[in-house]
Amino acid sequence: MSTVRTGTRFRKKKAADHYDVIVIGSGIGGLANAALLSKLGKKVCVLEQHYTAGGYTHAYEREGYEWDVGVHYIGEVHRPNSTLRRVFDVITDGQLEWAEMDTLYDQVYIGDKAYNFMAGPQNFKEEMKFNFPEESDAIDQYVDLLYETSSKVPKFFAGQALPKTPGTLYNKFRDKVLPDYMFKTTYEVLSGLTQNQELIAVLTGQWGDYGLPPKKAAFIMHAMVAKHYLNGGAYPVGGAARIAETIIPVIQQSGGEVFTYAGVDEVLVKNNKAYGVRLVKGDELYADEIVSCAGLVPTLNKLLPEESVKKNGYDKLVTKVETSSAHLCIYAGFKGSAESLQIPKKNFWLYPHYDHDKAVDDFYASKDMDFPLVYISFPSAKDPQWEERYPGKSTVEIVTVCKPEWFEKWQGTTWGKRGDEYETLKQELTGRLMAKLYQHMPQLEGALDYVELSTPLSTQWFQWNEGGEIYGIEHDVERFRQSWIHPKTEIKNFYLTGSDVVTAGVGGALMGGVMTSMAMMGLKANKVTELLKKGVSPQAQETEQTV
Repeated sequence: MSTVRTGTRFRKKKAADHYDVIVIGSGIGGLANAALLSKLGKKVCVLEQHYTAGGYTHAYEREGYEWDVGVHYIGEVHRPNSTLRRVFDVITDGQLEWAEMDTLYDQVYIGDKAYNFMAGPQNFKEEMKFNFPEESDAIDQYVDLLYETSSKVPKFFAGQALPKTPGTLYNKFRDKVLPDYMFKTTYEVLSGLTQNQELIAVLTGQWGDYGLPPKKAAFIMHAMVAKHYLNGGAYPVGGAARIAETIIPVIQQSGGEVFTYAGVDEVLVKNNKAYGVRLVKGDELYADEIVSCAGLVPTLNKLLPEESVKKNGYDKLVTKVETSSAHLCIYAGFKGSAESLQIPKKNFWLYPHYDHDKAVDDFYASKDMDFPLVYISFPSAKDPQWEERYPGKSTVEIVTVCKPEWFEKWQGTTWGKRGDEYETLKQELTGRLMAKLYQHMPQLEGALDYVELSTPLSTQWFQWNEGGEIYGIEHDVERFRQSWIHPKTEIKNFYLTGSDVVTAGVGGALMGGVMTSMAMMGLKANKVTELLKKGVSPQAQETEQTV
């Protein structure tokens, strides 16, 4: 069992009789929401069913190694003036530090050909033009479009910060005030810039960051991710667990707490008004407002009383969204430091050929086909404090997509006790994924010390989601047309937060926490804005003073 723990193990005697707010789930959206409300004087209780807080930002340790489960890399946070950095500075009281990755932060392989994603828009354009000299104009137009889309994203999500009625109304008509490319697929938009299929494949070489290939993914999702990483990536100093570690004290400052081993069985609702939660263990806790960071679909299918779901029409609305891709993840430990093993501070993205959509379809039709995507990350190399904590060791994570149906026969079984057939399947998939690593990092093969594979069942077990999905609800065009998805629900005093109210990824979920906080504050939403304006890091203040 992991020794990396954040949060306080739940005991009824440790909990207050009543809170201002209860947040279900300690993903980054829930933690951000709780910390911002705490900064505004509210007593917030965060309830996490896992043994450690953080959701997809948590870390775990086994056999003397430590891995993150979802942080991998984050854009913009190494830039002191960026919005994400400001939010993190506020919710951690400036205690969370970031280490920038190499200038070559993502290396995309399509077949045997490598394409380098370099930090900085000019570097990125130059590298793309080196590979596609005849597409110079299209590459310039593409980067300009990323910036243009990014400038319109606040307008796209403005309704999420408004009270429910005007917010939903705004969402319903935003396609009238925003460009049509924000409601098209990535492939449709990029095909308007170039007919070069190889270039389109390379420009969408980070599609694993949101889980859909270009003919299915909404362009707005692609553009947000691509712009997010245009200036490179960063990693939390001290590892992913530092995220929750630095936020929890802020929540505690106003009398709140983050409890682990505190799975919620049901939200308590009376006369269409939420007033508390019942835990799996039977204890009941009460609050003026309840927030779910458990994901839109799990919240509607598992947490809310069936009567409340039907009364408010959510049973029909939930059928309009799909859950995102499931995934497999290798967690491997190696003897030797990053330096001795020559491990870089970059990621690999490996694709079999230039047609991402066909590769996915082929693999989903038969898992014996080549993986349509393999992402390889080196967390120990990205963390400058790693060698102090785990001297002479290194870690690698390898991620790919998969169908949850492949593991359906083991549904309902206990983690670690699923039988020989399950273990044999895992071993076969592990061998194939490790071969991808050794193809690009052959020096690691003799240094392997420990390896394990997580499946959608593992994700379901630890993350409490529907089918092991990694990115909440699917990021297709239809998802971004759903005007009803809003932080404030039709149930009085009940809210949603996290990635499903904005978009996928740590940054999206973080901003979900901000949007929910603003929606909860209603006419006093400007207090959240003021908080974020004041929370400029010392480096940002120095930068502003010298400009």
